[in-house]
Amino acid sequence: MPPETIPVIAGQTVQPVEYRKIQSLTYQVAGIDLRDGKEALVASRLHKRMRELGLTDVSRYLHVVEADRTGLELITLIDALTTNFTSFLREPQHFDFLRGVIVPALSMHDSLRIWSAGCSTGEEPYSILFHLAQALEGKRLAGVELLATDISTRALGVASSGIYPAERMKELPEAWRKRFFQRGVGEQEGMVRVREEWRSRVRFRRLNLMEEFNSVPAMNVIFCRNVMIYFDKPTQQRLVRRFAERLEPGGWLLIGHSEGLMGMEHELTYVMPAVYRKPSGRKG
Repeated sequence: MPPETIPVIAGQTVQPVEYRKIQSLTYQVAGIDLRDGKEALVASRLHKRMRELGLTDVSRYLHVVEADRTGLELITLIDALTTNFTSFLREPQHFDFLRGVIVPALSMHDSLRIWSAGCSTGEEPYSILFHLAQALEGKRLAGVELLATDISTRALGVASSGIYPAERMKELPEAWRKRFFQRGVGEQEGMVRVREEWRSRVRFRRLNLMEEFNSVPAMNVIFCRNVMIYFDKPTQQRLVRRFAERLEPGGWLLIGHSEGLMGMEHELTYVMPAVYRKPSGRKG
């Protein structure tokens, strides 16, 4: 990029060598394929954090990141660059599939383990839970184990609090609004919060998908939607294989409708667009 078009952060330019360093850090740590052409986005995202630290030089900020042995500033950098766009009932076909196919198929199971990988600010795992609450009752609902993970501590803070603008509820059925949410009053007017009895059913946890996740138990269903679009093909394939290892035989992997596993080597079987299943191992 010509020098005159290099984005400005807090009065300083983002030099090509600095951008390459940011690209390298985000790829190595989070698997994010930060391609050329994202310089302006990176500039605007880092501006706020640098201002908080009283820094006006990008190279000095990167030095702070690398010198922080706790790794917290690196997490903050990833947080700043991570896009956390999501919504309740996003790509609703998956929730119809969950209720209409997956739940009946596992009707004889005492437990149902679901992992929302890349849960962002929590709308996805809560949507999963609300659908299950309608499809299951009593003992079977109590047997649901719902794990929700994300690399962004900022997003997880919102998710665990379960607080959202009331206008986000317009897309939800009225019965859901009454059953699962409570309206804010006073200073919280205009906001809603997922009721504690439902928040407590989701286990939120920070997890970087590029790191080992052997501590995650075997799952019946893994939702990882609109996450792999940020990774290159080799990273996507490694992640899909690792997801397959964490699936129970016969378990399902649900990905975003803008994603696909074409051209990858894996053991999963195509079911329908954005839905794959691990072979059960049963014959006949």
